[in-house]
Amino acid sequence: MSDLNKGIRKVELAVKWDPSPPGQPPTDLDIVAATYLASDPYGKPGYVVHFDSRSPDGTIYLNRDSLDGKGFGWDEVMTLELHRLDSKYARVVAGVVIQQRTGHRTFVGVLNPALRLREGYTVLAEDDFGGVLGATAATVAEFVRDASGEWMFRPGIHGYDTDPQSFARVMGSPQDS
Repeated sequence: MSDLNKGIRKVELAVKWDPSPPGQPPTDLDIVAATYLASDPYGKPGYVVHFDSRSPDGTIYLNRDSLDGKGFGWDEVMTLELHRLDSKYARVVAGVVIQQRTGHRTFVGVLNPALRLREGYTVLAEDDFGGVLGATAATVAEFVRDASGEWMFRPGIHGYDTDPQSFARVMGSPQDS
């Protein structure tokens, strides 16, 4: 029956947070996703998708973007259509980064942050960033192709103390789990 396994096909990553208190600069969290080639799954990303971009083939895109957490419900939402990704990609890493325009900010200073990763109605992961409070960015999901070419989800949140530009370069590095 293993040939009936469809693996992970299409997922939605959603992030929310409360706005900054009055008089404080706005808090801006951004979802970032990077694809990695089968020939170099831990090397340089094939491409990176974030608030100002989408994947060249339209398989990874941001549905909702917030600059301040004042949205209703989930403030940032990204869709990853893994089943449509070219077979040359063997790994996709998704993360969340805090914009640093107004000074050094970590998750401990973000009011009520939360994330949800789901496939259809099935919740794959939920978190409040409590394990990475001192980080400015975190990887929140990793997807890898198995030997049959199906996508599998590897849960885990890993924090980084880096700026948004550097995060896009280091988010795909191997993790010591």
